[in-house]
This record gives sequence, structure tokens and C-alpha cells, in this order.
Amino acid sequence: MKKEEIIKTGKDVLNAEAKAVSSLASRLDENFAKAVDLIFRNRFRVIVTGMGKSGLIGRKIAATLASCGTPAIFIHPAEAGHGDLGMILKKDILIAISYSGETREILDLLDFVKRIGVKLISITGYKNSRLAKYSDIVLEAKVEEEAGPDGLIPTSSSTTALALGDAIAIALMKKKGFGEKDFVFFHPKGQAGKRLLKVKNLMHRDQQIPYIFRNACMKEVLEEMSNKKLGITCVIDEEENLIGIITDGDLRRMIQKYKNNFLQKIAEDCMTPHPITIEREDLATKALNLMEENKITSLVVMNKKRKIDGIVHLHDLWRTEMF
Repeated sequence: MKKEEIIKTGKDVLNAEAKAVSSLASRLDENFAKAVDLIFRNRFRVIVTGMGKSGLIGRKIAATLASCGTPAIFIHPAEAGHGDLGMILKKDILIAISYSGETREILDLLDFVKRIGVKLISITGYKNSRLAKYSDIVLEAKVEEEAGPDGLIPTSSSTTALALGDAIAIALMKKKGFGEKDFVFFHPKGQAGKRLLKVKNLMHRDQQIPYIFRNACMKEVLEEMSNKKLGITCVIDEEENLIGIITDGDLRRMIQKYKNNFLQKIAEDCMTPHPITIEREDLATKALNLMEENKITSLVVMNKKRKIDGIVHLHDLWRTEMF
């Protein structure tokens, strides 16, 4: 094949699959809403099954559902009859993927599934197939043609099944109100989760916060900074409002400035007033940007009442491996 033919083949495949997904979107009906509502009301798990290419798509759908807050697992239909049926419980929901709707390994599961009362959602290309007839809800995903030659390879059909699974997962996310906080909880190791990590998840709080009053002597300042080991201490007034900070760098500069009189000074004499602060609900990436822009290693975290809520240090951000 010449280069031009290869490129044309690639475009033909992509156009065929895009057409199949677009056609599916135009045909989506109330059965889709019923399937989403059934899964939403279920308090147990979604079991996904499929054979061959459909099985690979099923694994991805189960993984997407689980990562979006809907407990889901994949069960291989050929293994089910050799003991894995024990994984399926009465209150689970089964999503079975079979384009023909006649896949023997899946049909063999149906007697058990219906006997124990599991609700069955099928994703199939044929609404009159045996799988469809056994199903409580049928999601028809018929395609006009596969993208490969002679329609031998599942391409358009597997793509539409995958897209339909994604549509179910996202609709469930919206129905459940699954947001940033939930996403971070389920993705603590992924880059996406790290980008959504908030300051409150990393900050030092309560007894870990270093602070001294404005009239404290420098010996007290040194002791507080040494005990809390964050290289910073907050300076507060009588009403515990933040009025400044003292850092390791400030100490070095004040020693050079006051020399032998350094220990006779009080915290207010040596602090940096009006420090840069951040709020607990801000993203950790914002904290990192502020530190880099201002060449500092710590930020004071303030609450809605403008009281000190915590301290976030550059080392805390390093540990997340977000950069």
C-alpha cells in the first residue's frame, strides 16, 4: 500500500466509527434513562460481562464506573460457570455486552441470573436476540457497518458499546453529584487527582501550626520555629489575627541587621508584615504557583473568618510528586 492509501484507510475507519457513534446518539431513548436510574437506585454493585472484544470493552466500562463512584467489577462469562457465579449477588445489576445477542457463554449465565433475581441490562445490536428477550432493559447499539473489510472485525460495534458505557458513567456522575472532591478521593495516585488536590489535604494544622504573639521575645521565636520545624512562624496580635510571619531567611537578615542586639528585639520588630496567604479550598497547584512566583517555601492558610487555619510547605507539595 502507498502512503496515500494508508492514510485514506485510517480516515475511512475513523469516519465509519464516528458515524456509528453519532447515529447511536440520535437513537438514544428512554431505555437509557431507565438504565441510569436503575443503577443509581441500586446500592450494590454493577457486574459487567462480555466475551472477546466485548469483554475488553466490558472491562473498561467497569473500570470507568468504579472510578466515577459506582462500584463495578468485570466477570468473564466463560469463568462464571466454574465458580465465579459466586461473585454475583441478588441485588447486583448485570450489564451484558454482546453485539449479536447470541453469545453462548453469556446466554449460559442467564438461567442463574434470572433465578436469583438479578436485574439485567443488555448492550446489543439486535433487540430481538435471545439476550435482549431475557433483559429487563435493552440498550440497542446497532451499527450500519463495521469499519474493517467485509465486516469481520468488531470495530464500529465495539466503539459504540464503549461510548455507551461512557455515557452511562457520566450520566451517573451527574445524577449522583459526583464532583472534584469525590474524584480526588478515588484517584489519589493519578495525575488528574493530583491536579485537583486541595491545600486542606496537605496543610499542617492545629498543634502543628507555629505561632507567637507580637510582643514575644526572639528567644521564644527561635524555640517555636525549632519545635515546629517548618522554617516559619506566624506572628499574631492579641485577638489572634495574623499580622506577619518570621522565616529562617528573616532571622538571618535580622541577625545581620541588629547583631548583638538581636535577642533584645521582639517578634513584631523582625516580622514580614502582610504575608502572602492562601485558603484551604484552593488547589495545591495554586499554592505551588504562588511559592514559585514569590520565591518562598511556605504559605499561611487562612479560613473564612481570616484566622490562621494551617501552614502548607513546599516539601508537602514535593511529596505529592505533582512536579
